[in-house]
Amino acid sequence: MPDLTINRRALLTKLGGASAIAILPAEALADALEHELMDQAAYGPECSEIDIIKVGRDVRRGAGQIFDKTIVPKLYKMPERPTLIDFFKLRFSEPTVSHCLKSAAHALNEGQPERNIMASLVHDIVINLIKTDHAWWGADLIAPYVDERITWGVRHHQALRFYADAEAGYEYPELYRCVFGKDFEPEPYIQNAYSQARGHQWYMEARMITLNDTYGFTPGPAPDIDQFTDIIARNWRQPEQGLGFDDSASAHMWRTLLNPERPL
Repeated sequence: MPDLTINRRALLTKLGGASAIAILPAEALADALEHELMDQAAYGPECSEIDIIKVGRDVRRGAGQIFDKTIVPKLYKMPERPTLIDFFKLRFSEPTVSHCLKSAAHALNEGQPERNIMASLVHDIVINLIKTDHAWWGADLIAPYVDERITWGVRHHQALRFYADAEAGYEYPELYRCVFGKDFEPEPYIQNAYSQARGHQWYMEARMITLNDTYGFTPGPAPDIDQFTDIIARNWRQPEQGLGFDDSASAHMWRTLLNPERPL
């Protein structure tokens, strides 16, 4: 597992100070840590003062990154029938692109099944749309286009990150002990999600995402999305009409990513 560090003083400032942290739900604070690590991996520790989280300011932190012009300053013209690769190249934020590509690259280099590589590639792309409970939203976003085991894994990885699994090689992040305290217990709905996942036949689908996820924060350049073209072709059901225009259950979510400036 890579060595992950964070500027705690800068993070405390971004979150609004100790009093603001005291009333933040634990899951919200965990997401703040993940997004901070994502940002540092993309831009380097020297940029840790960049204000990405914006708690209590103009943008509520549950908002997707695409709605924050400091993160996605320009919206590029998309093809008439956009593909997943088009979204990676022309719409998703740099931090999420880098994080997901690095996670997927680790899975690829480890010789994991293509299903796990694909899951790691898309596990956090919904953060562009919304951060709150991102795993549930993320599963809904990709469900029409992937194997149901990938959807299941993405939905449950959010809960599993709070629970170590020595047999699988996943350690509880040391950073969580520093921030939440030694006796911290996740919120009841996270506990329930974990309990359901732990006894499920597809448990390792989600666990592998959490393992690969930790490597998404490593510094340095990310691989190119084109490296995964063949894997995407075999594991992603691209609609002929283009993402957002196929009347799927999540088409409206893709249309929102296509045009976040639409007022209604």
